[in-house]
Amino acid sequence: MNSQIKHSNSRTFTQEARRAQIVQAAIETIAELGCSKASFDKITRHAGLSSTGMISYHFSGKTELFGEIINTIHGIAGEVSRSHINNKDTYREKVGAYIQANFDFVSRYPAHAKALAEIVALKHCRGIDGIDSVERQVMSVDRLVDLLEEGRSAGEFGTFDSRTMAMVIRTAIDAFFQRHFSRTELDLDRCARQLTDIFDRCTRPADRPGARSPAEQAQKVFP
Repeated sequence: MNSQIKHSNSRTFTQEARRAQIVQAAIETIAELGCSKASFDKITRHAGLSSTGMISYHFSGKTELFGEIINTIHGIAGEVSRSHINNKDTYREKVGAYIQANFDFVSRYPAHAKALAEIVALKHCRGIDGIDSVERQVMSVDRLVDLLEEGRSAGEFGTFDSRTMAMVIRTAIDAFFQRHFSRTELDLDRCARQLTDIFDRCTRPADRPGARSPAEQAQKVFP
């Protein structure tokens, strides 16, 4: 394998453009067919390339291709998240924006979101060597934990373990998306608003007017 294909700082503009074309075609193919059926042959045809050798020239195999797909999707999702969060003033607003950003990403980039879910699911079921660190980055709740910790320090949130709360929020978001992709399409805007409201009520200080404890909120949502 030519070393210049492996190192981004030595690739030409044309090589970068071809890699981006292959990644986009792979994302769309995986979203449509699933990982198990997204062969190099099908990706090649979707991309309009002359042969599978074009993919092999730019990527050493599926592991490298999947890693680049995840990096690409994570980069786009990060931009969407920052556009929602960075212009908010309070931590309560930032946590709400975090939730809204996830739903906005799925709404704007459905193929990317579905392809990411397919790759992560395949990783859990069969194992894909070489993308562990990238997967951990995608599944990380560290940014949300930081927002909750900083908000608690500022007096905007009640008393709870920030990592546990972050994991609950992340799990709730992922459950909506799993249902959205596997069973029936949901009204994502409505789901985002309701989930934001639920966690806003669950995390506010107990002495704040109108506040309910997390247990009371759970009883209201799941009677």
